[in-house]
Amino acid sequence: MSLYIAAVIVVIAVIFVAKSVYIVPQQNAWVVERFGKFHAALSPGLNIVLPFIDRIAHRHSLKEIPLDVPSQVCITKDNTQLQVDGILYFQVTDPRLASYGSSNYIAAITQLAQTTLRSVIGRMELDKTFEEREQINTSVVGVVDESARNWGVKVLRYEIKDLTPPAEILRAMQAQITAEREKRALIAASEGRKQEQINIATGQREAEIARSEGEKQAAINRAQGEAAAIISIAQANAEALRKVGGAIMEQGGSDAVNLKVAEQYVSAFSELAKTNNALIIPANLSDVGGLIAAAMQVVKSQK
Repeated sequence: MSLYIAAVIVVIAVIFVAKSVYIVPQQNAWVVERFGKFHAALSPGLNIVLPFIDRIAHRHSLKEIPLDVPSQVCITKDNTQLQVDGILYFQVTDPRLASYGSSNYIAAITQLAQTTLRSVIGRMELDKTFEEREQINTSVVGVVDESARNWGVKVLRYEIKDLTPPAEILRAMQAQITAEREKRALIAASEGRKQEQINIATGQREAEIARSEGEKQAAINRAQGEAAAIISIAQANAEALRKVGGAIMEQGGSDAVNLKVAEQYVSAFSELAKTNNALIIPANLSDVGGLIAAAMQVVKSQK
C-alpha cells in the first residue's frame, strides 16, 4: 500500500513539474492567464508557473513575419481596373495587445492593407501607379501601422508584387510604347543626319580655308621667289656692268668693245635673215662703222 501511495505521489510530482516548468524558445513570447485573466508574458528561457492555476493561453513569435496580401481588383482615378497583389512584413511587439487587442490581428492587418491599397490607387491615374510604387508602399505602411499599434503589431514594409491591367489596356500600352520607341528612333536618325550635314559643311569649310591658306602661302612664296630672282638678276647685271666697265678702262678695252658691238650687229642681221623670207641688209654698209662709232661714243660718255 505504501508503494502505491509513493507511486501516486511520484506521478503527481511529475505532472506538477511538467505543468509548472516551461522553456520558451528564443524570439518567442508566451502569454499566461491566471483564472482566465492575463497574468504575464513569459520571456525566452526557463519559466515557472502555477499548475492548474496558470495556463499558456497564447504563443507569439517575435520574428519579422511576411504576410501575403491576396490579389484584388482596384479602380484607378481614370476608371481603369487594375489587378494588384503584394506582401506585408510585420512583427509582434506587444504580446499582450496581440492576444487581446484583436481576435485575429493577421486577418485585421490583411483586410486593412487591402482597403488602404484600394484607396491609394483610387487617387491615382493608371500611368502614375506604375511610376509611384514607392509612394503606394509608403502610404499603405503608414495607415496600416497606425492602426496595428492597438493590436501590438509593428508594420515594417509593404511591397507590391505585381500590377496587372486588363488585356486591352496592356495592348494599348504596348502600342504606345512601340510608337514612342519609333518616334525616338526617327528623332535619333534625323539628329544623326543633321549632325552629318553639319560635319560635312564644317569639313568643306575647313578644307576651303586650308586650301585658300595654302594658295595664299604659295602666292607669297612665288612673289618672294620672283622678287629674290629679280634682285639676284639685278645684282648679277650690276656686277656684270661693273666688270665690263672695269674691262673698258683697261688697256685695249675700247677695241674689245668695238669688236663686240660689231659682232652683235652682224649677229642681229643674221638672225633677221633666218626668220624672214626676204634678205635684210643695211641700206648703207658704211653705216656699220658709224653705228659702232656712235656706240663707242655712248660708252665713253658713261665713263
